Amino acid sequence: MDLLAQITFDDLAISFVICVALREVMIMSLPDRIAGPGGWLIDTGANEA
Repeated sequence: MDLLAQITFDDLAISFVICVALREVMIMSLPDRIAGPGGWLIDTGANEA
Protein backbone atom coordinates (compact mmCIF):
# COMPACT_ATOMS: atom_id res chain seq x y z
CA MET A 1 0.00 0.00 0.00
CA ASP A 2 2.95 2.33 0.56
CA LEU A 3 3.79 2.18 -3.13
CA LEU A 4 0.33 3.44 -4.11
CA ALA A 5 0.56 6.27 -1.62
CA GLN A 6 3.68 7.58 -3.39
CA ILE A 7 1.94 8.01 -6.78
CA THR A 8 1.05 11.65 -7.41
CA PHE A 9 -1.17 13.37 -9.93
CA ASP A 10 1.94 14.55 -11.76
CA ASP A 11 3.09 10.94 -12.19
CA LEU A 12 -0.27 10.00 -13.70
CA ALA A 13 -0.33 13.06 -15.97
CA ILE A 14 3.19 12.42 -17.27
CA SER A 15 2.35 8.75 -17.92
CA PHE A 16 -0.72 9.79 -19.92
CA VAL A 17 1.24 12.30 -22.00
CA ILE A 18 3.97 9.73 -22.72
CA CYS A 19 1.39 7.14 -23.84
CA VAL A 20 -0.28 9.63 -26.18
CA ALA A 21 3.09 10.71 -27.60
CA LEU A 22 4.18 7.10 -28.19
CA ARG A 23 0.88 6.34 -29.93
CA GLU A 24 1.31 9.32 -32.25
CA VAL A 25 4.91 8.34 -33.06
CA MET A 26 3.79 4.79 -33.87
CA ILE A 27 0.98 6.07 -36.12
CA MET A 28 3.39 8.32 -38.02
CA SER A 29 6.22 5.79 -38.38
CA LEU A 30 4.55 2.40 -38.86
CA PRO A 31 2.95 1.36 -42.17
CA ASP A 32 -0.84 1.70 -42.56
CA ARG A 33 -1.41 -2.05 -42.39
CA ILE A 34 -0.05 -1.98 -38.80
CA ALA A 35 -1.04 1.48 -37.55
CA GLY A 36 -3.54 3.17 -39.79
CA PRO A 37 -7.01 2.72 -41.24
CA GLY A 38 -7.81 -0.94 -40.61
CA GLY A 39 -4.44 -1.55 -38.93
CA TRP A 40 -4.07 -4.57 -36.66
CA LEU A 41 -2.15 -2.73 -33.90
CA ILE A 42 -3.76 0.73 -34.01
CA ASP A 43 -6.93 1.19 -36.06
CA THR A 44 -7.25 4.90 -36.80
CA GLY A 45 -10.56 4.70 -38.64
CA ALA A 46 -12.51 3.14 -41.45
CA ASN A 47 -10.82 1.92 -44.61
CA GLU A 48 -11.22 4.22 -47.60
CA ALA A 49 -12.21 2.24 -50.67
